[in-house]
Amino acid sequence: MRIDLKYGCNPNQKTAYIESAGDMPLQVLNGRPGYINLMDALNSWQLVSELKDATGLAAAASFKHVSPAGAAVALPLSDTERRMYFISPSKNLTPLATAYIRARGADRMASFGDFVSLSDVCDACTATIISHEVSDGVIAPGYDPEALEILKGKKGGGYLVLKIDSSYVPSPEEKRTIFGLSLVQDHNAWIPGPSSFSDVRSAAKELPDCAQLDLKVALIALKYTQSNSVCYAENGQVIGMGAGQQSRLACTRLAGAKADLWHLRHSDRVLGPSFLKGKTRNEKDNIIEQYLADDPEIDVVGNWQEYFSEKPAVFTAEEKKAYLSTLSGTSLASDGFFPFRDNIDRAAKSGVSYVAEPGGSSRDCDIIRAADDHGMVLVFTGVRLFHH
Repeated sequence: MRIDLKYGCNPNQKTAYIESAGDMPLQVLNGRPGYINLMDALNSWQLVSELKDATGLAAAASFKHVSPAGAAVALPLSDTERRMYFISPSKNLTPLATAYIRARGADRMASFGDFVSLSDVCDACTATIISHEVSDGVIAPGYDPEALEILKGKKGGGYLVLKIDSSYVPSPEEKRTIFGLSLVQDHNAWIPGPSSFSDVRSAAKELPDCAQLDLKVALIALKYTQSNSVCYAENGQVIGMGAGQQSRLACTRLAGAKADLWHLRHSDRVLGPSFLKGKTRNEKDNIIEQYLADDPEIDVVGNWQEYFSEKPAVFTAEEKKAYLSTLSGTSLASDGFFPFRDNIDRAAKSGVSYVAEPGGSSRDCDIIRAADDHGMVLVFTGVRLFHH
C-alpha cells in the first residue's frame, strides 16, 4: 500500500510517498503529510511506545527535525511546574495531557512547530492542550471523537492527524537507500530494564527508583536522537537534549545549557514578573529566553514596558550561577562513551547526580574517577545508541 506525500525533504523534491509491502499501519485522518512529518512521526511513535513499555506510564514526545526536543512520562505536575508551563492550578489533567505538557516544556523554544507523538488514545484534554500550541501534526494509536474534532480545527482545518496501528511490528531488518545503494541492518530492539543499571562503576552505588525512571526516559530518547547525543532528565522528562554534534563535549554543553534554562524557569525571579495582558504562550517563551540569556538579543528589562506590567529585576550571571550551584538529582545519559572527564565535570555544573553511558573507552578509569570526584553514581550500560 502507498500514501502520496506533499513533497520530499524540500519542495523541489516533488515525488514523495510512503509504501508498505503489506497492510499499511498508518492512516491519515486529517491534513496532508510531508516527508519530514513522517520521519518525525515514525521515530517519535517508537520512542513513546517504548517509554510506555519500559515504565508502564503514558508517554509523549515533541519532535523537531527528526530528533526529540522533549519527551516525558505522565508524572503529576507540581504547582511550580504548572506555572512554568502556563497551566492553570485548577485545570484537571489526564495522564496523557500531563505527559505532553512535560514533553513540550523541556525546551519550549525548540518545540515551536513540533510534531507530537502520544503513546495512548488521544483524549479531549490532551487535544485541547495541543490546540493551544504551534504544532504541525500528531500521531497516536487512536482519538476520542471530541479530541479528533478539536485537532481537525487547527491550522485552518489542515492540521495533520495520523493514526498508527499499535499492534504493528516492523520487520527485523531495516533498509534505507543512499545514492542509489541500499543499506541493511537489524532493527535496534533494545529497551532499558532493571538489568541495564546493574554495572555500577562509581564508589557511590545507590540508584533510586526516580533516577532509574529518569535514565530510562533519557536512554530511550537518545535512541531516537541524531548522534552524537547527550540527554539530561528529571521528574520523568527530558530537560536538556544535545543532538547531532560531532563533539560529545559539545553535546554535553548544549544539553547542559538547556537543562540550566529549565531549572532557572523554576526560580521566583522568572515566575514572579507579570506579563502584559494579551501576550501569547510563544511570546512569553521568547521573553523568558531573552530574560535568562547572559547576552540577550533583546533587552526585555531595559524595555520592560513592552513586555511586563512592572519592571523585573535583572537576573545577573552571578545570581544564576549561585542558583544552579544548589541543584542535585538530575540524571544524564549518553548515546556513546565519554572519551574525556570534561563531560562529567560539565555535567556536575548542572546538578547531575546519576550518569548512564555505554562504557568501553580507553579512558574509562578517568571517567570513573571524575564521577567519584563529584559524588555521582556512574553506570555502564554496555549498549551504544547511535542513531542516524
